[in-house]
Amino acid sequence: MATIPPLLLFFFLLLNSIPIPSFSCPLHHKQALLNFKSNITIIFNLNQSDNYYPFKSWSPNSDCCFWSNVNCNKARTITKLYLSHIMPSYDNPASVFFDIFTPLFHIRSLKQLDISYNHLVGKIRGDGFGNLTQLVYLDLSSNNFNGSIPYQIFGLTNLRYLDMNDNSFEGNLVPEVGKLQNLVSLDLGTNFLTGNIPQEIGNLTKLISFYLRDNFFSGGIPSSIANMKDLEILDFSFSSFSMAIPTCIARLPNINTLALNNNQLAGPIPSSIQNLSKLENLWLQDNHLTGEIPTGIFNITTLNRFFIGEKGSKLIWNNKAKIIPKSSLLSLSMPSCGISSQIPEWISSHKALGYLDLSENKLEGPFPNWLAEMNLETIILYDNKLTGSIPQHLFESKLLGVLHLSRNNFSGELPENIGYATGMRYLMLSGNNFSGQIPISLSNMINLELLDLSINKFSGHNFPDLIHAYSLIYLDLSNNEFFGKIPTTFSTTIEFLYLGENEFSGHLPWNLTKLVNLQHLDLHDNNITGYFQDVLPQSPYLQVLVLRNNSFEGFIPTTISSFSNLRILDLSRNNLSGSIPLEIANLTSMIKAPVHMSTSGEFEFSTSISFDGGIPMHFDTGDLIVNWKNSFQGLSSHSLDIYSLLDLSNNKISGEIPASLGNLKSLKVLNISNNNISGHIPLSFGNLKGIESLDLSPNKISGSIPKSLEKLDGLGILDVSNNRLTGKIPMGGHMSTMNGLRYFANNSGLCGMQIHITCPEDILPPLEGREEDEDDENLSWIFWVGTWIGFPIGFFSSILIMGYFLNFLLLFKVW
Repeated sequence: MATIPPLLLFFFLLLNSIPIPSFSCPLHHKQALLNFKSNITIIFNLNQSDNYYPFKSWSPNSDCCFWSNVNCNKARTITKLYLSHIMPSYDNPASVFFDIFTPLFHIRSLKQLDISYNHLVGKIRGDGFGNLTQLVYLDLSSNNFNGSIPYQIFGLTNLRYLDMNDNSFEGNLVPEVGKLQNLVSLDLGTNFLTGNIPQEIGNLTKLISFYLRDNFFSGGIPSSIANMKDLEILDFSFSSFSMAIPTCIARLPNINTLALNNNQLAGPIPSSIQNLSKLENLWLQDNHLTGEIPTGIFNITTLNRFFIGEKGSKLIWNNKAKIIPKSSLLSLSMPSCGISSQIPEWISSHKALGYLDLSENKLEGPFPNWLAEMNLETIILYDNKLTGSIPQHLFESKLLGVLHLSRNNFSGELPENIGYATGMRYLMLSGNNFSGQIPISLSNMINLELLDLSINKFSGHNFPDLIHAYSLIYLDLSNNEFFGKIPTTFSTTIEFLYLGENEFSGHLPWNLTKLVNLQHLDLHDNNITGYFQDVLPQSPYLQVLVLRNNSFEGFIPTTISSFSNLRILDLSRNNLSGSIPLEIANLTSMIKAPVHMSTSGEFEFSTSISFDGGIPMHFDTGDLIVNWKNSFQGLSSHSLDIYSLLDLSNNKISGEIPASLGNLKSLKVLNISNNNISGHIPLSFGNLKGIESLDLSPNKISGSIPKSLEKLDGLGILDVSNNRLTGKIPMGGHMSTMNGLRYFANNSGLCGMQIHITCPEDILPPLEGREEDEDDENLSWIFWVGTWIGFPIGFFSSILIMGYFLNFLLLFKVW
């Protein structure tokens, strides 16, 4: 065997002794990732052929440093994992818990970890984070984690970026948060955090952005935030903060965005805020602030957006102040700030202004020409006292997207060129004195989402063609003087259609019933004819159907039960006949208790609109007018989803009341008055747990009022007048408070304490008879007492008398 030369052997040993860097990631890192991949593929039953499969490059035979969503450093160790949106997104996603990430905690070299937007649920186990001491970047946002924030996270002292936004974390923010002294960005917004903010938060002196919005904190804003000299963004909005705005905020020299809106902050606005020389965005609206608004705020040269006031504001605007703005505002919002006289002309100096809201003030005078020429995107001036007509050149702007002038005193006809504003999305002119026809040019507004022209004096029968306005959701033409046939040139996207209180006539158009997205249809107080069973809308989403005070004939079809979302059905004051179908009791939304979502009738601006700074703007639409508890009232658009009403009154309906109506447990108002209904009041009406008003008056109902009605704790009005009822009115529960005589009138057989008529079974024996009986009883007692006393006395008296006479006779015998 040949020997290796000594020199060659030396070089061989030397080469083997030199460390050669690895060209693959560590095996235990690869195994951790493969375990993680395995967990997900099993839970979601994924495979390589799925359209959504994020792990195609994660092969055991390749270097994990080259896998998607994985980054390594020069030493081939994993330092970054970008696992955002890694879970499949289904309509009904599987419940995936945080434990699925357990394998990743073996990768101690991690510096960045992003697991946001993954539908994760449950509590976070904090022990794994104790291994990741090198973390600089941690993003857990947009999941559904709950429980308290693990204390181990506050031990990651190298963190510079921590985002836990949009979860369900709860409990207090503990003082240990002050250990994260290297943080540059902290986002704990949109959670359920409570309690006070610890003063230790002031230890985070390197913070540049700080978000606590949308939580439930109590108490005030801690003064220690004054230590955050580098802070540029402070967002504490929608978080229940109270007390005063701390003056120390003025000691944040670099702040450019200050959002304290939608809290319960009280007291004055610190005048020192006007010293924040870098301030760009200031949101203070929707608080309990008082006192005068510092006009010096308009001297901040960097200011772009200023939002203050809102409904019920107690702030005061100095109408005599001379304002010479040094800023160039993009957005100005000052609703309910007590601004009077004409629209302030100093606003015209803000040449870049795109958003203006001066609603709910005391503004008077005309719509100024200078405002019409400013080329704004949004103009909101509702609830003022403005007069005159709208300048024609306002609509020459293609940028104008929102015009809200409702509830003023504007008059005249709309400009013929109104349709030139093709960028219009929200046009709200209700509650004014506009007249004439709607200009045909309005059909050019194909981007419309909401059109409200209600409560004016518009007339005519020629309507703009809105069939191509594919974004149109809400249309309200009610309470005007329109006549002729109902217009049909509406987009099929409409969800809310209000045409009531006009002079429309004729049949309900066939294609109107084909609007398959309709949620609300209100045609009350017109002269519309036709057979109701033939004109039922075909939308499965229908929630509100109001056809009151028209001339509909026919009957209520059994197919009414297919409208599972119907909560308000008002067919009163028509000519409907037939009986109440049993199937009406299957209306699902009248059976189950409503869940208040605060969305019905309320519209919100898209958060993508740049000029509002991303804050959604809410506009309330008109109230829904119905017969509510024996008077016509408006149901607020804020909470329309909590109401449930069935009104079939003033028709020609006959037959008996179906006992199945007792299934409608969420009904608040049931009115079947002024019909030809006979039979008895069903015992099942005692199951109407939500009922507040029940009207059965002018009918032919007989029998007694069921005792089961005593269980209806919320019943405030019960009207059974003008029927054929008999028997005793129940007295238990709220029935004992039903003492309005008119609600029981003209039922000759009724009795009860509510109507001050004593029922036969409650009549006691007459008072005179009782006195005679008592006298007889007394005489009888005296007789027997006298007998028992008189008998022995008489007996012994007789003996004595007889003895006396016997002695007297003996005396004569002796002699």
